[in-house]
Amino acid sequence: MNTQISDTFEIPSKLISQQILNRPIMDIAAHFWEDERYKAAQQCYQSMRVIDDLVDKRKSSKLGITKDEKQVLITKITQRINSLTKGIPQNTFDQQLLRTIQRFQLPLWPWQQFSRAMLFDIHHHEFKTFPIFLEYTEGASVAPASIFIHLCGIVKENGTYKAPEFDVRQIAKSAGLFCYLVHIIRDFQIDQNNNLNYFACDLITKNGLSQSTLKKIAKGKTVTLGFRKLMKKYYYYAEYYRCKTLQSINKIRRYLKPQYQLSLEIVYSLYYLIFKRIDLEKGSFTTEELTPSQKEIEKQIRWTITDFNLNRNDL
Repeated sequence: MNTQISDTFEIPSKLISQQILNRPIMDIAAHFWEDERYKAAQQCYQSMRVIDDLVDKRKSSKLGITKDEKQVLITKITQRINSLTKGIPQNTFDQQLLRTIQRFQLPLWPWQQFSRAMLFDIHHHEFKTFPIFLEYTEGASVAPASIFIHLCGIVKENGTYKAPEFDVRQIAKSAGLFCYLVHIIRDFQIDQNNNLNYFACDLITKNGLSQSTLKKIAKGKTVTLGFRKLMKKYYYYAEYYRCKTLQSINKIRRYLKPQYQLSLEIVYSLYYLIFKRIDLEKGSFTTEELTPSQKEIEKQIRWTITDFNLNRNDL
């Protein structure tokens, strides 16, 4: 996965040969890393994805999560986090994950916070207030973002890794929230059709809406003024964290080698590509409207690489 040509970067050939449209954005960006670091990221995200998909699958079913299923899920999540915290693997995957955590000097708090978010999902179907939603994002978005940023910031010396020289959690908060809020706006239609809702109840009510109204709009009913105001609120929060993300990237740039700087630029650039598609005044907020095409994504990646290479040459 060697991406560096002389003093410049190019799109990895592995990405060109695959469907970029169907790959998570952080996975696309991690393709600019060396193999060992990329595989570490895959393993960490898989450990979270398995539980997340399991919870979402049950929540999205018409029957919801039964009492017995809740207990099974709670047990699985609790066993997983206890396995990591106590260093007692339950299976081969846990053994490999613990080795990765130790080798790459990863803290355990991302898994602890992520588990809290999943337990919240099991016990709740809504966020009563926006502050409650923000607390939830510590696990749902900040935790995964922190792993990516940590892996960007570690330094390899004599075959071992040293932890980043900056506050990963602080940086991850702004970046994770920007990305997550963009996700929520983009995936509104998909989430509603899967019985999933990430809009706070206090903001829904304040704008004269209901859960029923959101579902109807997701199925194609007329977008109301109240709904546009709700989306505007989330959009402005995303804009706030977008600016904070740019500040954060610039703040830690000096700690990162070029390929890890570039990977952060790629993440930001691709989320910003989606963000720019949001039309608060006239948009219909459909998945089709808010999802860039494969060609648009590839073009954005090439533009980001070109801009990055030019800026490096100017230094």
